Amino acid sequence: MRKLFAALLTTLAVGFAGSALADEKPEAPAAAAPAVTAPAEVKAEAPAAAPAAAAAVAAEAKPAEAAPAPAAVPNKGDNAWLLVSTAFVILMSIPGLALFYGGLVRAKNMLSVLLQVFSVFSLISVLWVIYGYSIAFTEGGAFFGSLDKLILKGITPDSVAATFTKGVVISEFIYVAFQGAFAAITVALILGAFAERIKFSAVLLFSVIWFTFSYLPVAHMVWYWAGPDAYTSAAAADAANATAGFLFQKGALDFAGGTVVHINAAVAGLVGAFLVGKRVGFGRESFAPHSLTLTIVGASLLWVGWFGFNAGSALEANGVAALAFVNTWVATAAAATSWLLAEWLVKGKPSGLGAASGAVAGLVAITPAAGFVGVGGAVVMGLLAGVVCLWGVNGLKRMLGADDSLDVFGVHGVGGIMGAILTGVFASPSLGGSGVWDYVANKVVDGYSIADQVVVQATAVGVTILWSAVVAFIAYKLVDMFIGLRVPEDEEREGLDITAHGESAYHQ
Repeated sequence: MRKLFAALLTTLAVGFAGSALADEKPEAPAAAAPAVTAPAEVKAEAPAAAPAAAAAVAAEAKPAEAAPAPAAVPNKGDNAWLLVSTAFVILMSIPGLALFYGGLVRAKNMLSVLLQVFSVFSLISVLWVIYGYSIAFTEGGAFFGSLDKLILKGITPDSVAATFTKGVVISEFIYVAFQGAFAAITVALILGAFAERIKFSAVLLFSVIWFTFSYLPVAHMVWYWAGPDAYTSAAAADAANATAGFLFQKGALDFAGGTVVHINAAVAGLVGAFLVGKRVGFGRESFAPHSLTLTIVGASLLWVGWFGFNAGSALEANGVAALAFVNTWVATAAAATSWLLAEWLVKGKPSGLGAASGAVAGLVAITPAAGFVGVGGAVVMGLLAGVVCLWGVNGLKRMLGADDSLDVFGVHGVGGIMGAILTGVFASPSLGGSGVWDYVANKVVDGYSIADQVVVQATAVGVTILWSAVVAFIAYKLVDMFIGLRVPEDEEREGLDITAHGESAYHQ
């Protein structure tokens, strides 16, 4: 009976999303993306550039009019870069995140964590194609898109998506895949907060609900816009802005997912750590990682894959992508260094776990800023991220009192919040940043205000925290009501590899 309830609840979650959005406005021929310098708003892109309208037929007595402008054709270099970037983001999840998390748990739970990451990535990828892309990246309301592209309806190999340059497009299919990889790894990030004691069925059901009602609307709020070609005049810009996502309209800057990915997932993980409860023996028994070797290998794969995550978010193989690449490289190195040095001073020894955690902290912090800040700003953000996130997984964790197993909130939450706020600071041209781009005037906006942009960034952070927390709380309660959240104590003590999956990661 519980399995029946679980299936029904999953169906209702998807069905409710469809019915709630059925009355939304149909999508305009443009959608959003994750990165770039937009006017008083952030980056984004349009998933379908409309061809130029045909010229009217001239009267017989009048001279022939010029032929209509040809439809934009995707640049093969940009397409190739997005194909590679998408593969890199998938590499971050499987095997990168799976090995990073797997090495941090005890040996008896290694396989369960690998399977959770693998399965959630697969599940969300399917849901993304069915309805996720349509809800996130079609025109609808300020919080949800429409179902016009359900199961990618209407998208063909000839369909194009806008970039952040007028008249430059990429194939829409690769944009679908790129954004789908983002969605899948975001949901998988949550798993580390309640590792080693949650039911596998609960993981899957929670993932469906949270993805539908938290990830998709936050992605739409931050990244959906009509694309640069819609900004032909001040009036046209106002009209285009009115169709954008709520936080995009506010002017929030999030190059590759500080709010959409890291804060969103970290808050859901923290709520889960509280509601699922602490592991049996927490505070009394050793929960040391069973394989720091695998954890460091996983962190290394995350670092490599993150170049696709951040530099790919430029949507073009251009100078912005190169800047995001360099910033991702140096901010990560700076964070790993500062974490190690701080840990050395505080604990007396630098650790391998510290190096890996510091690197991830740097990757998280630079994500929202990668294409907006100068290299100097990236170095400062990385150095701060290493120290601040070290406090997040130690001092803050003790203050909160939650058993966040793999420090999802301490790294992704704290690092994401810090990075999102500091993006408003270091994006300033006076500090080497790019400022924001006025697509009507085709130049950087004059008079960038750090204070004003920080307020906008803080607003985006606050909205994301509140939205994710509420959706996560409801989702966990629903899952607990119908199938339960955690395994029995005897199964937890034996380990989830055997009790949940009938297999072992290792054999003696």
